[in-house]
Amino acid sequence: MDQGPLTEQILATFDAMPGQLQSAARYVLDRPSEVALLSMREQARQAGVPPATMTRLAKRLGLDGYDTVRGLYADAVRKTAAGFARKANLQVAKQKARGDEALAADIVGTVSRQVAMLADPLRLKQIVAVAHRLADAERIFCLGLRACYPIAWHLHYVMSMLGDRAVLLDAPGSVGNDAVRGAGRGDCLLAVSIEPYTRATIETAHYVAGRKVPIVAMTDSRLSPLASLAEELVLIPTDSPSFFHALTPAFVVAEILAALIAGRGGQASLKALRRTEAQLSAFNVHWTEDTA
Repeated sequence: MDQGPLTEQILATFDAMPGQLQSAARYVLDRPSEVALLSMREQARQAGVPPATMTRLAKRLGLDGYDTVRGLYADAVRKTAAGFARKANLQVAKQKARGDEALAADIVGTVSRQVAMLADPLRLKQIVAVAHRLADAERIFCLGLRACYPIAWHLHYVMSMLGDRAVLLDAPGSVGNDAVRGAGRGDCLLAVSIEPYTRATIETAHYVAGRKVPIVAMTDSRLSPLASLAEELVLIPTDSPSFFHALTPAFVVAEILAALIAGRGGQASLKALRRTEAQLSAFNVHWTEDTA
């Protein structure tokens, strides 16, 4: 990658920056690919500045923090790279060179770091803001297609135990989106999509936004087409040593959202759960020694 997504913005403000910020900015200008790949601390070391300077640079550019800068550059790298087939070829080559256990360890390590990133105060604030918006909605329309479908389905499934407020936008015969025709401003659309973004998800979000229905989104970048439509946004890391995306962080976010929504429901949630348990028991849904 020859030029990063913030190059023009940095050049426009470079002369007015203090010396240390200029050093950090020069690193970002000169090494855009490394901005996407290396940790903030390593970049600061190579730039010859304290790690806090990288954060100051991000805020000088109007961003929340340096993770946002790295996310923008990672997106740019992904967009210049080939699709799944090329990534699979790279994975096969590395797997042959380093072995299966090394790849497995890399995936475990990457996912562990990504889940740990969700504990960052900024991301926790995002997650809580989304949970509050969903908890206050009359109905929650859950939308996720292709790889993101199980994330939306899982949240809908857990929410279904708390009552009938959650509506999964999925059905045979391509009529899944029909349910949103009755959506109103008191409802909320939870849309999940990661690059490459599924067209039907984005088109549905645009339709719902046109009807003034609030949208909250789980996506991988502030440049995602969902980001500009969402009133609340949770950014989820998806990079993986595998040719395919890491989806584990998104599942963790879905589980957190379900738990927070249930907790905010108080006694109403408890009553709904008791009704759910009674129904499951009546149909002997779960295996036990007594019913074997």
